[in-house]
Amino acid sequence: MRRVVITGIGALTPIGNNLNAYWENLKNGVSGAAPITKFDTSKFKTTFACELKGYDPKDHFDVKEIRKYDPFSQYALVAVAEAVQHGNIDFSALNKDRIGVIWGSGNGGIQTFEDQMMEYCAGDGTPRFPPFFIPRILVDIASGIISIKYGLRGVNFCPVSACATSNTALIEAFNYIKWDKAEMIITGGSEAAITQSAIGGFSSAKALSTRNDSPETASRPFDVNRDGFVMGEGAGALILEEYEHAKKRGAIIYGEIVGGGMAADAYHLTGTHPEGDGAVLGMLEAMREAGITANEIDYINMHATSTPQGDNSELIAAKRVFGEHKNLTISATKSMTGHLLGAAGAIEGIACVMALQEAIIPPTINTTEIEPDFKNLFDFPLGKSKQKEMRYAMSNTFGFGGHIASVIFKKFEA
Repeated sequence: MRRVVITGIGALTPIGNNLNAYWENLKNGVSGAAPITKFDTSKFKTTFACELKGYDPKDHFDVKEIRKYDPFSQYALVAVAEAVQHGNIDFSALNKDRIGVIWGSGNGGIQTFEDQMMEYCAGDGTPRFPPFFIPRILVDIASGIISIKYGLRGVNFCPVSACATSNTALIEAFNYIKWDKAEMIITGGSEAAITQSAIGGFSSAKALSTRNDSPETASRPFDVNRDGFVMGEGAGALILEEYEHAKKRGAIIYGEIVGGGMAADAYHLTGTHPEGDGAVLGMLEAMREAGITANEIDYINMHATSTPQGDNSELIAAKRVFGEHKNLTISATKSMTGHLLGAAGAIEGIACVMALQEAIIPPTINTTEIEPDFKNLFDFPLGKSKQKEMRYAMSNTFGFGGHIASVIFKKFEA
């Protein structure tokens, strides 16, 4: 069996523009939510989100590149550049035919599409679209741009499963290496959906919190008073590599992926199954592949977006899979980062890897009164990180359309 290890990490998030800043703020319970600065929100029901702080594309790209790349592609390239540097990877010394990119996004270039359509509608009806309009909006384009930048000729594609996208990408990358179709794959996800159309659309679906008077406390997973999710943006990148290949080049190994499970709720267009049917299947399949039992999972970074129905169904699913497991620690880092949609699984997977490495579980912030049916079933660190030696961590992601993707990370053992 070919082992799949993690040899590089990069993060661009609402609570830190690099891995170290992200992890420090995650451990310290820092909220990334604040009033939206990208557009006038005066007519919107929700006026806040978890935007990137201090991000300037000119710090990373020249004018021509900025013109070519939608923000979601820019975010991808920034996170990947850190992961490559973090992993001390010299692609010129490796076989690029055996290195691929599997990169996800739920919405792709939604900002570009919105801007150009608004400009078109405000004009005289003449279609004056820029030449980079189509490549900027394509959901798969970030994957292609990454491969072009580094000259990587291996497997290259973009899975899309809404908010389960980057976990799906991680599982696909894990499988391709396990199946001996690649030695190394850059994977993860990026999202830049703090736009008028996305905020308006999710608001109409009654998915967003409207706690405009207190944005920093709006995302409160599992809490009886939660009222919706907070939109986030950014990217997370992980370098996955076959263990012997990593060992041969002297790579530092930060963790291991040992299982992935994908399933479907087959229930509703946007809502999760009330009994968590798909989530149960996804978690069980991930554990089956990892060859472990439920009582071996030490920590779950829950999908837990802070929506009334979604959080409950995931807790029900966890109860069905794990029973009353008070040694199982559960937290929801979306309480700090907001919901990065197609990039959520990537940054939450990074949180799992770092938690295993440092034996620290980041908290759920803002939550004060957990749903009464579940508060005594599991260990919920609220407001403060928890020290805990761990071997296995699970990351759950669910997406509109009923998509389920669960990944199991293991603390690296040579």
